[in-house]
Amino acid sequence: MGRKFIPASDSVVVIGLGRFGSAVAKSLAQLGHEVLGIDESAERVQELSGVLTNVVQANTTNVETLRQLNVAEFQHGVVAIGSDLESSVLSVLALSELGVPDIWAKAVTDRHGKILERTGAHHVVYPEVTMGERVAHLVTSKIIDFIEFDDDFAIAKTRAPVDVLNKSLAESELRRVYNVTIVGVKRPGEDFTYGRPETIVRPGDLLIVAGPTRQVEAFAGKS
Repeated sequence: MGRKFIPASDSVVVIGLGRFGSAVAKSLAQLGHEVLGIDESAERVQELSGVLTNVVQANTTNVETLRQLNVAEFQHGVVAIGSDLESSVLSVLALSELGVPDIWAKAVTDRHGKILERTGAHHVVYPEVTMGERVAHLVTSKIIDFIEFDDDFAIAKTRAPVDVLNKSLAESELRRVYNVTIVGVKRPGEDFTYGRPETIVRPGDLLIVAGPTRQVEAFAGKS
């Protein structure tokens, strides 16, 4: 653990390499970011040693340990510990004390999330809740995929409703009628195209729709 890591401006330290943390770390690495993964489990560290550029076994609740790893120089930190509330909170506190400017933390309950916010987390995510809501949308509606953001904004992939078929997006006046925007259209066998006023919606087209959550749900429900 004597090595100091010199992070780039978009580098991320991920603390806790369980299922959620390792998925975040791998995705960041695939996107081209340098990732420092830290976990107390030697087994988890070994599993990711060939995947992440930097992975270390260490106690992340200890500020001095993180300081030795140069974590204070990272712009982004993710605390992905969920099952051990004490370790989760102390790790967030350690990042906060080191002055990491952008701290994300996983929470499993509302109370856990409130504690993390008060401890220094700038963003709290609830993976289980978010996934549960997403699956509910997919099961109970005609939405093919759905992502909801914190500020009542959503993006969905859905089939085109009958009343917009064989019309241009300008003719359908979707923004006025449904208060949604068609970001793009994916036609079978063709490349994705961005939605333009002159874009014609054909039977079988998949639409990428964005707008207020309830309006997106209402539009997708007509498909």
